Order: sequence, then C-alpha cells, then structure tokens
Amino acid sequence: MRQLAAVFFYAYVITLVAAGVWGTFFATVDHRMLLQLDVAALPRLTAASVLSQYRFLRAIEFGFGAFALIFRKEIYSLRSFNQLFLSTMLFGGIARLISLPIDGQPLWFFYIFLGVEMVGVVVIFIHTRSTLAATNGSPR
Repeated sequence: MRQLAAVFFYAYVITLVAAGVWGTFFATVDHRMLLQLDVAALPRLTAASVLSQYRFLRAIEFGFGAFALIFRKEIYSLRSFNQLFLSTMLFGGIARLISLPIDGQPLWFFYIFLGVEMVGVVVIFIHTRSTLAATNGSPR
C-alpha cells in the first residue's frame, strides 16, 4: 500500500506544481490546449478577467502542490497536515463531481483527473492510517 500511496501522492502533487506553473505563465495557451477556448475571441474586459482569475487559481494550485512536497513527511505523520491535504484533495474531486450534473460532461481527460483524485484520496487515507498511528499522529 505504501508504494501505491506514493504513486498517487506524487502523481497528484507533481501535476499540481507543473500545471500551476504552466497555467500561471501560459494561461492563454493553457486555455486553448486544455479547455479548447480561444480567450482572444472574448471581449477584452472579459478575457482579462478570466485570465486574471485563471492565473490566480493556477498559482494557488502551484502553492498547494509546493506545500505538499515540502511537508510530505508531515502529511504522512501528523494528523492536522494529513487532514488538510486529504480534505483539499477530496474537495477538488467533489467539485468535479458536482460539476457533472450542473455543467455537463467535460473533455475526457478531466475524468482521469477525477479518478486520480478520488482513488488517490482513498489509497493515501488507508495508508496514512498506519503511518499516523506509528508516529503517534493519531491524537487530535
């Protein structure tokens, strides 16, 4: 279980860091590639607002990924770090699930992101129950 948890952890976290940096600095290209959206076709004010918010969210994505890399030992040993990491990861997956009936079907690769997030949360949760207990991280 340890190796499987590590695969999901690093796949998720490295994706956060890479996507965060890429989307922050190359938002218009990212919109075209990832969302099939030509931001230049939007009214100027709308485009600037969409890009500003998108860059902000991608920077937050990078920050969470960097946080997880820096505090990976704490995520696996301290309950507060573990709960923050897993709840954030889970909430991202829940947001995608909420989006399905409200917004409709996304492009195919968003289902891969959803799968990695949801399976990863479960695998990391199961694995860290033993690592938290082993490091005395179980008390609240």
